[in-house]
Amino acid sequence: MQHTGQSYKQHPVNGPFDAIVIGSGMGGLTAAALLAKHGGKKVLVLERHYTAGGFTHVFHRRNYEWDVGVHYVGQVSSAQSPLRAAFDHVTEGRLCWNPMPDVYDRILIAGRGYDFPSGMERFRERMKQYFPEEAAAIDQYIATVCAAVAASGMYFAEKAIPGPIARLAGPLMRRKFLRYSNQTTAQVLGGLTRNQELIGVLTGQWGDYGLPPAQSSFAMHATIAYHYFDGAAYPVGGASEIAAGIAPIIERAGGQIMVSAEVHEILLEGGRRAVGVRMADGAEIRANTIISDAGAFNTFTRLLPAELSAHFGVLEEMKDIPPSIAHLCLYAGLRREAGEPEFGGANLWIYGDADHDASLARFEEDPGGPFPVLFISFPSAKDPTFAERYPGRSTIEVVAPIPYGMFDRWADTTWKRRGEEYNGLKEKLTARLQEELERNVPATRGKIEAAEISTPLSTRHFANYLKGEIYGAACVPARFRARVFGARTPVRNLFLTGQDACTLGVSGALFGGVITASAILRRNLMGVVSRPSV
Repeated sequence: MQHTGQSYKQHPVNGPFDAIVIGSGMGGLTAAALLAKHGGKKVLVLERHYTAGGFTHVFHRRNYEWDVGVHYVGQVSSAQSPLRAAFDHVTEGRLCWNPMPDVYDRILIAGRGYDFPSGMERFRERMKQYFPEEAAAIDQYIATVCAAVAASGMYFAEKAIPGPIARLAGPLMRRKFLRYSNQTTAQVLGGLTRNQELIGVLTGQWGDYGLPPAQSSFAMHATIAYHYFDGAAYPVGGASEIAAGIAPIIERAGGQIMVSAEVHEILLEGGRRAVGVRMADGAEIRANTIISDAGAFNTFTRLLPAELSAHFGVLEEMKDIPPSIAHLCLYAGLRREAGEPEFGGANLWIYGDADHDASLARFEEDPGGPFPVLFISFPSAKDPTFAERYPGRSTIEVVAPIPYGMFDRWADTTWKRRGEEYNGLKEKLTARLQEELERNVPATRGKIEAAEISTPLSTRHFANYLKGEIYGAACVPARFRARVFGARTPVRNLFLTGQDACTLGVSGALFGGVITASAILRRNLMGVVSRPSV
């Protein structure tokens, strides 16, 4: 059940509103729902895409549907988990989860396989079986991951407290976490072991945060690694059930979710106070609180006057923080005979080399060479309702990084009207990824009846990310030092939410929404939202 929202072009905007949210991603919907639920606020959510949900939405073709951003979520299988409690809170229990297989991720490096089983201790023992001479390093690695995550609580709490308190207590609250975030993943792991194969395995999920070890902040790596220690799950009914579960809270309080509703700019009074938005059609909508789920870069470089952002020092702070990685995704639809098992369950991470940085650098120099990583996911195998809704069908997604520069020449063209050269490039990339899928999952040969590819321009068009980035601002060490990434902004009544208010991924965006709602309502909602109900 996908909540598409109401079309801005076909339905009236029934104001006035207490708050306006720009973007309907996980962070925007969460912030809106919490303002409605805990503040009684009437919230308008404006989404430029024709469907709501951001990276949690799905798209359909005849006999098939695919998710676009939610491949698996950790820490939701137990009802006692704070993250599960948060999802339950913002969906009022309407969202159910299906656990993935015990081995949820399988890392393949030059044909050598390494399984990631559910449970921290089982993961520890499995890694020691693979690398018995590295037992001490594995123990130290897990301890360091846990310590970094433990230090993150105060760091993220500081983003929600009132500005005057944050200025006084913030340096102390952030200090411990910054010890981890200021180091790269390669620096930390290189201090634990010299075994490049072990480092390659332990960082085999780097696609989940979009940067290889020498570039990524260890704090980001630790957050993702810890997130999956207890395994993973997938939304029953597909990723669109997330937005569908949240929407009733917003609408019950009189709010609206409007799609095909592009915001052109944020309206200001006195130069420094946000009072509303101007739409692409010129209409103005006003509210006392404006929340941007469009990302920090979009907010400060496209929705606000450049001179204002420069005056506040925001542009200077952001200039050394690149956008996160761009990607390709092959959406494959396959036939299955009656009684035939699914083609897979565990996610596959496929590498030709254990040195992820070197592999990515070679590919950026020569995109015609081997992909540095392939992520193969089996969404229909994760959703127990898929076979009922689409009998005799399966879906697979193949994700690979790709330099945005390959597509920059078509940046100003229109979706579905980019020309023959672009279409030809897409066909070649589709064939390459389909060949990789059939080589790595031989059971798919002769079964593929639908194949469609998205490029960084697809992400740019639908998510409005300038460089087709999937995770907003890249998780380099400087990101965690920058003060721009949080709920508060220098503009009165303007707040950020989502990935750039907290950290990346659907879970990071959810807690970004919690942080934003806490800052607006001046109430610590983190403890309320993440408290298990039973």
